[in-house]
Amino acid sequence: MNHWKTKCDGGCAAPRRERRPGQGGMRMGTKLTIAAFASLVIGGCTNIGPHTIPRDRFDYNAAISDSWKEQTLLNVVKLRYADMLLFVEVASVVSGYTLEGAVSLGAETGGSVSDLFSLGTAAKYTDRPTITYVPITGKRFNVSFMTPIPPDAIIFLMQSGWAVDLILPLTVDSISGLRARVAAGAGKRAGDPKFYRVIALLRAIQQSGAVGMRVVASKENERSTVLFFYRDQLTPELKAALQELDTLLGLDPTKNEFTVTYGLLPGSKTEIAMLTRSILQIMIVLAAEVDVPIEHVKEGRTVASLSQPGSASTPVQARLINIKYKVERPKEAFAAVRYRDHWFYIDDRDFLSKRIFAFLMVLFSLTETGGREGLPLVTIPAG
Repeated sequence: MNHWKTKCDGGCAAPRRERRPGQGGMRMGTKLTIAAFASLVIGGCTNIGPHTIPRDRFDYNAAISDSWKEQTLLNVVKLRYADMLLFVEVASVVSGYTLEGAVSLGAETGGSVSDLFSLGTAAKYTDRPTITYVPITGKRFNVSFMTPIPPDAIIFLMQSGWAVDLILPLTVDSISGLRARVAAGAGKRAGDPKFYRVIALLRAIQQSGAVGMRVVASKENERSTVLFFYRDQLTPELKAALQELDTLLGLDPTKNEFTVTYGLLPGSKTEIAMLTRSILQIMIVLAAEVDVPIEHVKEGRTVASLSQPGSASTPVQARLINIKYKVERPKEAFAAVRYRDHWFYIDDRDFLSKRIFAFLMVLFSLTETGGREGLPLVTIPAG
């Protein structure tokens, strides 16, 4: 309601209206306030996306990484008890945000100027991500988990700088007939000391830079991996290491290049045969190293494993990984899962076990096929 005052100086034809002092300022100030609030609401709607990227990227990264570690550890423990393993992959994460704002303005008649306008606001914020899970089954499981890792992939890891004494004890079951240690199961064995001596020699040669690899294609377009050693300009210690390696693997000491093949025994003195493991076999080997309650062994829930070998004379033959158990949730855990009323975990202060476990995660990428067509999908709106 507008208030006006009429003033006439004798003989005037029409009254002249005067606005009361302060009325215009109050009305203009209210308009500015409304405009400012509306701009804030609109600005918040347009800028919500960029501000969520740093938070979402790192939060989802940490959550997916931790869940993948725990899922892998759980499957290793389940294999210790001959339980079924299952991997469920996070195929996609679609995070959607909605910010709605509303401004209401009303005018009233009567009363003072301060009662002239009424202002109302409302806002609604929604975060509703959609996460898609893909169980790894069927053909993809067979290819990714049950197919042996190609020997050329292992040699490539060696050439890339991964330590031989980390790679070979985990991924190779035998080298030219020399067998590795298996702690439990039907193939339980202590392992051939010569197998670990070969690994120690290869590690010394690797550190010296006197070993290399290349991929050679034959006339039939078949690709083969060739491992070659530099025998010239070596120290006496490295020459002795190469001679011992030739003897252990039955190699021709006059040759510098040797073809790496898949198999238990080499076909000639210019071949190095590697019987490699699949991801499933590697997990079974690690499962045999899991510490379990003694009563579970006595009750027949799982089998006993070999005692840990002495690490003084053959350090590379020592236990691959140390997975402990507790009744209560461990405080210093790199990864921990609850299974059969116990917590199985890798201690965060056990660097060697963490390194083996991290390398297992790297091996998953080597066997990734990338095909997801025709697989069942489980999509869960997590809002």
